[in-house]
Amino acid sequence: MSRLVYILNGPNLNLLGKRQPEIYGRVTLADVEAECRALAGELDLAIRFHQSNREYELIDWIHEARNDAGGIVINPAAFTHTSVAILDALNAFDAPVIEIHISNVHKREPFRHHSFVSARADGVIAGFGTQGYGLALRRVARLIDEQAGRA
Repeated sequence: MSRLVYILNGPNLNLLGKRQPEIYGRVTLADVEAECRALAGELDLAIRFHQSNREYELIDWIHEARNDAGGIVINPAAFTHTSVAILDALNAFDAPVIEIHISNVHKREPFRHHSFVSARADGVIAGFGTQGYGLALRRVARLIDEQAGRA
């Protein structure tokens, strides 16, 4: 099984560290990417790290991942609550998917309590700040190992 993991980030995460730091903290998306790359090296994973404010780009990356990825870590951001299209794309992906959210969406506005992505995700991490990315990478590495019979 491939040890390539796509880490996909949805709308407004390009403003991480600047937008609502009282909710999302001061760590930037570049910081998150650097931390993910370092951890991926420890876990013997390769990563492709992407962010887009455009739903179709996230869908295109999910489709691309079908060809060569062993897993997807996705923070769909606001698309979590609105995108059946992202859910449909993830349903066509046959490897582990971990959904992450920086904030605890269940302590926020009621519309944030529903996730279309969760219907496909093998696990959901919410409320651990940007540390959730590392937790997600560790979990997806374990799932890849289990599927390959190495765990």
